Amino acid sequence: MNKAKKLYLETFGCQMNVSDSEKIVTLMKGIGYQQTADPVDADLVLLNTCSIRATAEQRVYGHLGKFKSMKKQKPGLIIGVGGCVAQQEGERLLKKAPFVNLVFGTHNLHLLQKMVTGAEQGKQSVATDFLDDEKRFDLFPHAESEGGVSRFVTVMQGCDNFCAYCIVPHVRGREISRSADKVIEEVAALAAAGVTEVTLLGQNVNSYGFKEPGAPDFADLLRLVAQVEGVERLRFTTSHPKDISPRLIACFAEIEKLAPHIHLPAQSGSDAVLKKMNRGYTRAQYLDKVRALRDACPEIQFTGDMIVGFPGEDEAAFEQTMELIEEVQYADLFSFIYSARPGTRAAEFPDEVKRAEKQARLERLQAAQKRITLARNESFVGRVQRVLVEGPSSTGDALFGRTGGNRATVMDGDPVLAGRLVNVRITQGLQTLLKGEILDV
Repeated sequence: MNKAKKLYLETFGCQMNVSDSEKIVTLMKGIGYQQTADPVDADLVLLNTCSIRATAEQRVYGHLGKFKSMKKQKPGLIIGVGGCVAQQEGERLLKKAPFVNLVFGTHNLHLLQKMVTGAEQGKQSVATDFLDDEKRFDLFPHAESEGGVSRFVTVMQGCDNFCAYCIVPHVRGREISRSADKVIEEVAALAAAGVTEVTLLGQNVNSYGFKEPGAPDFADLLRLVAQVEGVERLRFTTSHPKDISPRLIACFAEIEKLAPHIHLPAQSGSDAVLKKMNRGYTRAQYLDKVRALRDACPEIQFTGDMIVGFPGEDEAAFEQTMELIEEVQYADLFSFIYSARPGTRAAEFPDEVKRAEKQARLERLQAAQKRITLARNESFVGRVQRVLVEGPSSTGDALFGRTGGNRATVMDGDPVLAGRLVNVRITQGLQTLLKGEILDV
């Protein structure tokens, strides 16, 4: 009997890459590769990469250096790079790292089996063509339906917004929405396989269906997915604030299965910076959306993204960002120092903010958010939350789950509860999670 081939897969970046990696595992299983957590055992190493920030891209090259050393010890090792760095670099990546066997872009997962088979025969290949047509989704493979409590379902890809700092439209292409029928079909298959929670995924989910007059929009899609038998909880990410419609806001009041959480990246609290970023909304308009969402769903939890040190951000503009996070009271905030990405408009802007000042602002922002997050977590103590049990905690001596507001929660209980929604009284609010006790199931 032939020894099973082993795949080691590392995923960088956003949920879209996590979703793509699930599809990659399914594809590689189809040509005889089983996934391993140990790169030493691997016959095939694939890196599914992110280039949203310079540091993310640098990490990829750092990891490639590690696998170059492994390949010297194991010459038959196949190394592939996919995702956004692959899309951005293409042939250049092979010049920088000639020991890499294959480079596959964000629209080329459907070619991966053929590329790996070719690499097994000593062929080096690059595939980074964009497929901006109606058949694009039909060429994308699905992940296996089996396994897991919570799964991502891609409903759209790409972005048309061209924010000045963002490389996504350049590496993911223009927006395209998957048909509602295909989405429902995939969600139903996941539910039939035991999946309890689905997260509808896209770079800008709330512009779903904009290009197809008469077709369901995102609010319609949420209502259709919520009707799928077996789905107990529904989430989505990521949202662009300018495209949050009254119909979508109403969904939080009217769809019981829709989790009270929204990731709503503001990126800055300054109108001048937002305009320079080409975000398409003002600070006041953003806050109006926040208030409307809270009116529709008082328990809703907000998370967001914030960029510090964007070109033109002076001290007054940064203070407006600090004021915004105090007003919104984010449950969590992903914050970063601005880094120019090749091909974006902002890369041509003069960058007047010194690195030390950017770092100081980031540390102030993160310290303030840390205080806000802890206070919000402590505010849950004594309250009962509906928690979806995902399985054992990382320490193995408790259960792990998430509240509707997406707060990580640990509690004692029977592992058979995995996949069940349980009522949990919160007993502790810590910096990164809640602790609680199960009341009933």
